[in-house]
Amino acid sequence: MNEGGSRIRRRVAVRKRNRPSLESIFASPTAADLQPGDEVEEDEEEIMAGSRRKKTAEVQPVENNDSEEDMFGDYDRFAENSFLAHVDDLEQYMQLPEHRKHASDLATDDLCSESDRHNKLSVTTIDNFTELKMDEHTKNESRQEDVCIEPEPDLLYDIPSSQVLYFENLHNSSNDLGDQSTKERDCNSSSHKTVNEELPQNSIEQHQQTDDSSSKVRTSSEENRRKSLKEHLKSAMTGNAKAQTPIFSKTKQLKETLLSEEINVAKKTIESSSDDLGPFYSLPSKVRDLYVQFKGIGKLYEWQHTCLTLNSVQERKNLIYSLPTSGGKTLVAEILMLQELLCRRRDVLMILPYVAIVQEKISGLSSFGIELGFFVEEYAGSKGKFPPIKRREKKSLYIATIEKGHSLVNSLIETGRIGSLGLVVVDELHMIGEGSRGAILEMTLAKVLYTSKTTQIIGMSATLNNVEDLQEFLQAEYYTSQFRPVELKEYLKINDAIYEVDSKAENGMTFSRLLNYKYSDTLKKMDPDHLVALVTEVIPNYSCLVFCPTKKNCENVAEMICKFLSKEYLKHREEEKHEVIKNLKNVSSGNLCPVLKRTIPFGVAYHHSGLTSDERKLLEEAYSTGVLCLFTCTSTLAAGVNLPARRVILRAPYVAKEFLKRNQYKQMIGRAGRAGIDSIGESILILQEKDKQQVLELISRPLENCYSHLVQEFTKGIQTLFLSLIGLKIATNLDDIYHFMNGTFFGVQQKILLKGKSLWEITVESLRYLTEKGLLQKDTTDKSEEEFQHSFHITKLGRASFKGTIDLAYCDVLYRDLKKGLEGLVLESLLHLIYLTTPYDMASQCDPDWMIYFRQFSQLSPAEQNVAALLGVSENFIGKKASGQAIRKLLVVAGNLWHPLACKRIPPPSVSVGQCHLHIAFLSVSLCVHSSL
Repeated sequence: MNEGGSRIRRRVAVRKRNRPSLESIFASPTAADLQPGDEVEEDEEEIMAGSRRKKTAEVQPVENNDSEEDMFGDYDRFAENSFLAHVDDLEQYMQLPEHRKHASDLATDDLCSESDRHNKLSVTTIDNFTELKMDEHTKNESRQEDVCIEPEPDLLYDIPSSQVLYFENLHNSSNDLGDQSTKERDCNSSSHKTVNEELPQNSIEQHQQTDDSSSKVRTSSEENRRKSLKEHLKSAMTGNAKAQTPIFSKTKQLKETLLSEEINVAKKTIESSSDDLGPFYSLPSKVRDLYVQFKGIGKLYEWQHTCLTLNSVQERKNLIYSLPTSGGKTLVAEILMLQELLCRRRDVLMILPYVAIVQEKISGLSSFGIELGFFVEEYAGSKGKFPPIKRREKKSLYIATIEKGHSLVNSLIETGRIGSLGLVVVDELHMIGEGSRGAILEMTLAKVLYTSKTTQIIGMSATLNNVEDLQEFLQAEYYTSQFRPVELKEYLKINDAIYEVDSKAENGMTFSRLLNYKYSDTLKKMDPDHLVALVTEVIPNYSCLVFCPTKKNCENVAEMICKFLSKEYLKHREEEKHEVIKNLKNVSSGNLCPVLKRTIPFGVAYHHSGLTSDERKLLEEAYSTGVLCLFTCTSTLAAGVNLPARRVILRAPYVAKEFLKRNQYKQMIGRAGRAGIDSIGESILILQEKDKQQVLELISRPLENCYSHLVQEFTKGIQTLFLSLIGLKIATNLDDIYHFMNGTFFGVQQKILLKGKSLWEITVESLRYLTEKGLLQKDTTDKSEEEFQHSFHITKLGRASFKGTIDLAYCDVLYRDLKKGLEGLVLESLLHLIYLTTPYDMASQCDPDWMIYFRQFSQLSPAEQNVAALLGVSENFIGKKASGQAIRKLLVVAGNLWHPLACKRIPPPSVSVGQCHLHIAFLSVSLCVHSSL
């Protein structure tokens, strides 16, 4: 290779010194110049090589290189690369014998005819290469026009959707940088045209005369070989060389170099036992500058500094920390995540409870990812790739909901990549004790603990009580503080009186003041809780949140408040409010909610899960900037989205129909008081006399304990866990599964939660149930006599169930329905299709009127009635229920159709095709329930 490389360099140097002129190329060789034999062949090779090189040097326009250094050194043409020269010479050598063969068949002894043959050869070579370069140049010009100055290819490769917006902004800001190169390309294009127009006319005519004869000489296979070899290689390599690279200033390059050096230093600091924390807690100084730039954080609180300098944190032990809401818990987690991404070069998973919080965190950290060189990937709703893309250089921060985080961990375990996960951060850790979602969170953390001993787990919450159990489960250290940046005062409102919560008082509260607001008789009827009086004390100069029990109540309260606000509120930031309405219409295709249309001019809006993500984002931005000053919202806003307020009002001590829990109460009132804006925060709980005693107990009792729901949520908990353990081959026999269960949160609390059965009995019973249901099978090759050593393997149905996160209570019913649909899918109406896609758990939500059910069933078309008969629902059965006969088996079925029939009886003013079939969808729920029975 070295010898060949030196030969290439010498050849290029010779070619560079000996470049024939354009005139010498077109001049035909004379008879005196031609010599017979081998010398003639050498002259042919030299003429063709010279013509090719000259055409490359002079006909192809000069390209301007935007980089600071010429990427080709002294050579002004990439086409002069020696490798391509070898390719061309090889092609010409392959063509020469055929030309000689063709000439020998036609030639005479006359020297003039031999000279003519040389003329044809020379001109044909020139013209062919001219066509090649013209086509090639045209392609390159079109390619250059498409090339824009953008981030590196490695950075743009498979970029997460969450960061695309930031790259678009960078692209727009760099458009001006491409203007110069665009003008230069236009100039080069015109100069190229001029050179070609100046070619001698006689040469062009000579080419036209010889074109036919030369085409007869070459065969189609030679033509294809020449094009595939020359055009492909030259086009690809020349295009790669001409592709523009990003234009970065020297200053930016120096900053990036400095950042890389600081990261290396920080990495060494973290790996060492030194107490030196570096510029910013073992992170580069740029991280500190970015927090000042993006979030306005110039200095950490004292508790944050203490927490980050704990020995357990420095030693990468698992950690649980708890502080009141708005205390700054998230910042500590972010710094630890950046340490893992930048210094230890490992991926990070952050688990958050709701989609809205995931989207908010994505928005806040994407800018850090771009500046510091890591990816921020969203795993919420329909977003997320399983398994995630494996990256060689840049690491990824996965921000996920509880369910998506579990699926992500499963995919990493299945592909053997769980070791690449360096840190798992869980916000709102107390949710581990909340129903099926808590069971999923527990499964996720248990799998990480069991399969990866090098992955650190950080948990944080504002409402933790039985921390000892969580510490034992996560094998973690614990840190807590009562710090709160803004003082919070709690009040209770009973009738017209307001009382301040006082733990030192005898009954837990002391009288504060009476409401001083003039109420008319109409206002008293419309607003018996005096909400208008409470909100007008703070808005529009300060912000206010009103928590309501239900979504519908949110909308009603917002409208009611606006009816009694003075017109002065309309003038507050009027133009900006109109802009918010305009933007809402744009994102909703012109269909703005009439409630928002009436309330936004007053600075009031509702906030609940009924909003689309675009609508919610616009309203949250308007609230954060002060354009909107009042939100009526549900309890979900308290658990995540960072929308603090000067005053928080709880409309009632209920969430839906359930009485408020201490944890929920603390989360809601924690929204009061904005750090850096307000000097104080206020919460007011409105209650009736009948609820007074319960509320006094609520504000005085400790936080609720967290208890595992792994066994309580049977089909969504322990059974799903066992199925995934065997499917992922984490544990495949009874002994290993039992050992895994002892390490779960449920295993820690088994003495409290299990009263009739032991953990071993629960494990055996669950595995037997899964086997009977056809989701697991015992391994027949295992000849072990001991039951605890028997191995299990997952069936196809079991794998489909856990991969698709199907509730195991319905997986066999779903499979049977889909199989029946394959046997005879009825497409004459939508009923059968909607039946197959209707969730089975909707059955328990319906309480039908049997007479309406019967009347609606009678109005079905013959095709729809055939579907009902196919699925086992007969008109005779529905008639019996409508007449009052007791048939317990289909009691739930009839209940499922109550809502659709009511919708059918009172259709909306404008009914779409989909709405016309709404009753069919609800009927399909009934059919689903009947089939399951």
